[in-house]
Amino acid sequence: MEKTATVAPIKYNHKRLAPKVIAGQTILTILITLFTVFCFAPVLLTFISAFTDEMTINQNGFSFWPEKWSMVGMNSVLKYGNKLFTSYMVTIFVTVFGTLFGLLVMSMYAYSISRKGFVLSGFLSLFLLIPMLFNGGQLSGYMIFTRYYGLKNNLLALILPLCMTTMNVIILRTYIANSIPGELMEAAKIDGAGDYRTFFQITLPLMKPSLAAVGFMLATTYWNDWQNALLYISDDKLKPLQLLLVNIQKNISFLLNNTNVPASVRAAMGGAIPQYSATMATVLVVIGPIMVVYPFFQKYFIKGLTVGSVKG
Repeated sequence: MEKTATVAPIKYNHKRLAPKVIAGQTILTILITLFTVFCFAPVLLTFISAFTDEMTINQNGFSFWPEKWSMVGMNSVLKYGNKLFTSYMVTIFVTVFGTLFGLLVMSMYAYSISRKGFVLSGFLSLFLLIPMLFNGGQLSGYMIFTRYYGLKNNLLALILPLCMTTMNVIILRTYIANSIPGELMEAAKIDGAGDYRTFFQITLPLMKPSLAAVGFMLATTYWNDWQNALLYISDDKLKPLQLLLVNIQKNISFLLNNTNVPASVRAAMGGAIPQYSATMATVLVVIGPIMVVYPFFQKYFIKGLTVGSVKG
């Protein structure tokens, strides 16, 4: 009987490696903690400043430990009441519907240009890159949307301009090409499935990580957009949250620059017009929902951007 050769296991000196590993992990943990604190500090300062007395800010500047607290800045934003609620509903509707519609359109476009046998794949890929190099400008876009499409004071004017971007389509197309086996689609084709069935029943469910990543970026874009609303929306009932908050800031600036402000108005605001505290309260109202939603999408956001970046 032949004797099989045995390979002696490699022995590691754990006593020598352990201190180095622990030291490296400790240093890395400290650096990440410091970086997290530096990133979170502005958010914390914004939150504190929104509830700081305006006179305290004028005298001592922004501080993490203010001498006096006040609700004047936040109340100057919350006093809009019904308008604020209506604008929130408009923004939520535009964000949700625009994100879902944009994901559907971009995923279908990405699926089309990812198919090797599709005749128009090259043309559509080139057509997709044109907006990255050439832009018709804001004036031409305004004329098209208002005169030819008739979308003045229409929520579609807030949805359509942002529903599709070149970079997002490229991310989705790369994910389909590198992370979804082509053999799976060929098997579905052999079984008699058409392109629509292959896309909706096979490709789309497998795109969840990339859809979550792109969807979060798209939703953030819709949530923070106010320029399109400024151009196309003049009806108060259709104004999104960001445009309302911009108008609030303009009203505060008007009061600051107007020397004929009645004493009763100043007394209602605590004796000083809350310029800085109201600005911080405005920022807090805008970023609050995004801060709440982001932790739930973080893992999909990171996975969607990294999966498919290395092929093999």
